[in-house]
Amino acid sequence: MNPILDLKGISVYYDKAVALADISLRVEAGKIVTLLGANGAGKSTTLRTISGLKRAASGEILFKGEVINQKLPSYIVRKGIAHVPEGRRLFPFMSVYDNLLMGSYLRKDSRETNRNLELVYSHFPRLKERSSQKAGSLSGGEQQMVAIGRGLMASPSVLMLDEPTMGLSPILVKETATIVKDINRESGVTILLIEQNAKMALSIADYAYILDAGRLVNEGDARDMINEEEIKKAYLGG
Repeated sequence: MNPILDLKGISVYYDKAVALADISLRVEAGKIVTLLGANGAGKSTTLRTISGLKRAASGEILFKGEVINQKLPSYIVRKGIAHVPEGRRLFPFMSVYDNLLMGSYLRKDSRETNRNLELVYSHFPRLKERSSQKAGSLSGGEQQMVAIGRGLMASPSVLMLDEPTMGLSPILVKETATIVKDINRESGVTILLIEQNAKMALSIADYAYILDAGRLVNEGDARDMINEEEIKKAYLGG
């Protein structure tokens, strides 16, 4: 089966510093794939390169068989890849509703926008209750819901999540994990997940890749990795 997203030998530099060194990874349609590694390992750079915010110096990124790594970010979003960045990046003085609509700015079909809005509200009922509230006045967990919801408004085939539980309480971490699983299962959206909570990420993912200093050092079935001693010592506190 051809993957929906396929990175082949991607290298990325910041000036002369190597951020990614010849990495290759595949994301199968309908799966949750997690990308783990220490701070500075290149995880966020990987997502930024996929979404066109950073240019690869070499290699190819294929989405549904099309090479996209020379395309503009707007083209990549329109084709079906949505990127929910680290830190939420909301418009704090705009309402929850208007923040969500920003996710559909490339979509011209009002019926599709309304369907997506109802989908977001089905996953995040609290956002419907707070639709007229300024996004900056929400709790951290609610702001993360808005960020994920905004990504869903783009009608993505692939949703890329960068540290969705950063700064959240343990209860909200579990709630976010459940929401990510529900989005994948109920909406069929493929998810590429970066997550500081490696145990949570491995518990919900189908497959995992591990980056170290910009290099791919391990990969495999996510549930198998939970029991690998090396992985437990490095990421799970084992």
